[in-house]
Amino acid sequence: MSIHFSKERWSETEKNYSAWWKGELGRPLFKVTVKHAFEPEREKPPVPLLSQKTCHDFQYSAEELIDALDYELSQSEFLGDAFPFVNMAAFGPGSLAGFCGARMDNSTGSVWYFPEERKEIQDIHIQYDRENKWVRRIKDIYRAGQKKWGGMVLMSMPDLGGPQDVAAIFADSTELMCQLMDEPEEVHRLQTEVYQAFQEAYEDLNSVLKPLNPGYSDWGGLYSKDPSYILQDDFAYMISPQMFAEFGLPDIRKFSKYFTNTIYHLDGIGNLNHLDYLLKEDINAVQWVYGAGQPGARHWMEIYEKIYNAGKGIEVIGDLDDFLALYGKYPERLYYHVLVDDEEGNAMKTMDEKDCLNDYCVVSRDRKEEVVRLLDEVLRIEA
Repeated sequence: MSIHFSKERWSETEKNYSAWWKGELGRPLFKVTVKHAFEPEREKPPVPLLSQKTCHDFQYSAEELIDALDYELSQSEFLGDAFPFVNMAAFGPGSLAGFCGARMDNSTGSVWYFPEERKEIQDIHIQYDRENKWVRRIKDIYRAGQKKWGGMVLMSMPDLGGPQDVAAIFADSTELMCQLMDEPEEVHRLQTEVYQAFQEAYEDLNSVLKPLNPGYSDWGGLYSKDPSYILQDDFAYMISPQMFAEFGLPDIRKFSKYFTNTIYHLDGIGNLNHLDYLLKEDINAVQWVYGAGQPGARHWMEIYEKIYNAGKGIEVIGDLDDFLALYGKYPERLYYHVLVDDEEGNAMKTMDEKDCLNDYCVVSRDRKEEVVRLLDEVLRIEA
């Protein structure tokens, strides 16, 4: 079986995404991946897809995991700005904590990290471990993927997490909020150690990926020709704008210089308090995640207006109606991706498992024609 993609498509992908990052594409980036669009040419491997539910299971070799992913990818159709992609967020959010000695717990089906023991902040020290079992496992998967696909499939960085979020794993979120006031120097020291560990992890993992990977990506799925990452500070939901300016923004500024392209993951209404600060920073785009129980993207137009007026790109998190509402106002700045499910609805059924090929926007198969018509309209802008 072979992946239904080509070197020519990768060249087109590089050109279009590079233009989008610069604000010069003139249309949205619109990724449409169709699950099970082609008939399988071999028996399905008896191996589960790598996911947050299964990432702890070492009974399968890296080669077997890649073979199972290949079986699925070979049946996929990549339309518009979509490309073959393996999302290594399967090892959970804040995986950098795991690389630095925190304990993984995926007993609920989702990955969370916890320190082996609680310590006072002055006794917490963060150091990236190249020989950590999760690091070795991810590297083995990268190598197996490169051997299998020869650079035809983009494998992402893990979801390393933001410095404050990783610091909060080791120090405890509630304790860290108090320490921002009581032990500010120790907090700065701890976050500096996390930032250094992040850089070491990124460069170490990238040394395995770089020879063949066709570009850079992360759990958000945005392609970049040059080093890029999705920045975040979910912990900032709980702190004031003044505290964010002192403890959150410095790392964001450093990351913005370290990476060529960045998008910011703005998670939850509490983080809207920091939007004005963020829009002054050298980030390319914003992913606004309004959160469960909140109205959809089309009900937050004043937020998108702010982002747009600041000259930033916008990732749309929501359904097709949400995309259409924003498409009518900001067509040249949007990024949207959708997975068209198979006939049995398997992607929707397994969404909570967070496997390497799933997406957080899934539509049923009976809406495929609607999605394709919308994609054709988007691509006509460029033509």
